[in-house]
Amino acid sequence: MTISSASPGLAMPDPKNRLFGPLPDVSAEAGYEEDHPKRVGFFTDTSVCIGCKACEVACKEWNTLPMDDSFGVKDAMGLSGMSYDNTGQLGANSWRHVAFIEQSRAVDLPMPTFGRPGDDRHDHGASPTTPGDDFSLANAQQSVLNAEALSEFDPQTGQTGADKQIRWLMSSDVCKHCTHAGCLDVCPTGALFRTEFGTVVVQQDICNGCGYCVAACPYGVIDQRKEDGRVFKCTMCYDRLTDGLQPACATACPTQSIQFGDLDELQERADARLATLKAQGVETARLYGRDENDGVGGDGAFFLLLDEPEVYGLPPDPIVTTRDLPAMWKAAGKAAVMMIGVAVTAVLGSRRR
Repeated sequence: MTISSASPGLAMPDPKNRLFGPLPDVSAEAGYEEDHPKRVGFFTDTSVCIGCKACEVACKEWNTLPMDDSFGVKDAMGLSGMSYDNTGQLGANSWRHVAFIEQSRAVDLPMPTFGRPGDDRHDHGASPTTPGDDFSLANAQQSVLNAEALSEFDPQTGQTGADKQIRWLMSSDVCKHCTHAGCLDVCPTGALFRTEFGTVVVQQDICNGCGYCVAACPYGVIDQRKEDGRVFKCTMCYDRLTDGLQPACATACPTQSIQFGDLDELQERADARLATLKAQGVETARLYGRDENDGVGGDGAFFLLLDEPEVYGLPPDPIVTTRDLPAMWKAAGKAAVMMIGVAVTAVLGSRRR
């Protein structure tokens, strides 16, 4: 079995330009035999994330990651001053990051007033459970117990009013394990490689600290440790996968917000979940990293979001940074030939004179 750390577009003639677009079998493209395991991944359903940060703790414990503050300073403890999120961002020492996003919007809430008893009731004294009374307080209060509350009390769609509503958006971010990984394409030492499970892993003992992969990642995931310059990121617990175990973060998640498994099955599950939320009126729900026709060929770790990607600190249209390498090399080659031709012409012209 041979494994190439570089994209096939860089290792051999590539008429189909496989540096971007759909790629059915990333492991086979990396050189694995046909009987390799199926590609695995993460599906993170942010609509059920409670922000417990159990995934962060499990990740640090299993991978023996050092403590750091919100600025990535190793062995330092500090408060970010940004809500309850003291991790701040993904980094060399934090391979999982649960973002806390607080949204405050003016909406009309069906809450009782401070006037006379019954003034806030739309049925003028009738029982709040009167059949057909869609505006009763009892019905409105009960709706918050199910998924319809995401649409009925959604700050994005709620009507403006005098009251304020606060919504927390929580999402556990991680390396996306891209189908076309720019970090893997530019690594000069083979420290980054594609595993038989389709994930992307960094071998720290081979990393020379050049930092090319840091600039190549469209998501800003990979980070260097200032002490030695080596890069670190999520490995999707490659050591656990080889022993038949699921990653530590997915094991620790109490609400199954982080789901791990066969990537094809996760995508089907995500499509069904999105359809359910849409049917319940959650119009702001969307899948991120699910589309294989996007700029990175789809992600091995994708998300169900309840707002725009930018709200979660994610790029709206990520593109693998090595996508245009063939065109760039062709342009550079043409320019070089032109320069050589101009130089030769100048030399021959001087000799004639």
